Amino acid sequence: MFLINCPYCGERDQSEFSSGGEAHIERPKQPTELSDDEWADFLFMRKNIKGIQFERWNHSHGCRKWFNLIRDTSNDKIHGIYKMGEKPPKV
Repeated sequence: MFLINCPYCGERDQSEFSSGGEAHIERPKQPTELSDDEWADFLFMRKNIKGIQFERWNHSHGCRKWFNLIRDTSNDKIHGIYKMGEKPPKV
């Protein structure tokens, strides 16, 4: 377990949040032109790296708002938190 500093509510236990996966995934510009394999790649393939990763999180047992989090997946250390639509801080 670790603490997450919700940009709307303040510091809370990780159990109050739900991970939404990798952040900053760009939707295809011409979705009707994608093959089934390309759609599958867009929907299901994620980096899932060991190290610094940009992720989307939801405060599901609190304000219910979405935000972005920069987390080191090897040790759960949080390197930054920022609201949706904001530019990510430098890591």
